[in-house]
Amino acid sequence: MKPFQVSDQHAIYFLTLTIEGWIDVFTRKEYKLEIVDSLNFCVDRKGLEIYGWCLMSNHLHLLCRSKEAFRLSDTIQDFKKFTAKRILESLEKESIESRAKWMIDFFRNRGETQARIKNYKFWKDGLHAISVESSDFFQQKLHYIHQNPVEAMIVEEAEEYWFSSARDYAGRKGLVKIELY
Repeated sequence: MKPFQVSDQHAIYFLTLTIEGWIDVFTRKEYKLEIVDSLNFCVDRKGLEIYGWCLMSNHLHLLCRSKEAFRLSDTIQDFKKFTAKRILESLEKESIESRAKWMIDFFRNRGETQARIKNYKFWKDGLHAISVESSDFFQQKLHYIHQNPVEAMIVEEAEEYWFSSARDYAGRKGLVKIELY
């Protein structure tokens, strides 16, 4: 088995999904909300159970697993494909992003370097999946993802950040439907 891949489709994993070139795509709320809506869709329709999450400007962390009837790898692959398409369409149509043309060109150029890509390469390949083998490891990763916006000096307290499950764990209403651990 290769490292950082999902071997047990129903175990809890710590995943990191990264934008190609670490481009700061998620600086606008519209793109962040596209991720939120897509995560909620995966929870409602694709059997995804999310225990923790945090969306930063160029990557997404998840603590999650799939229900029995679904495969985690397939769900995340569909999520990445759908969100890439939606955000790239928005970048091409809307004028809210001053870097839209530059980003589109960058993702197109990244796509041209890979034979299996038709147009754009938005997300990096893989999930950087790490199996959660213990409660201590789970708590360590949950703390890590919740502290991302604090370490980046976006917020002073983790639960202040809207695009994270830290709000839920602090007893506040979050944006994504999660299962408290």
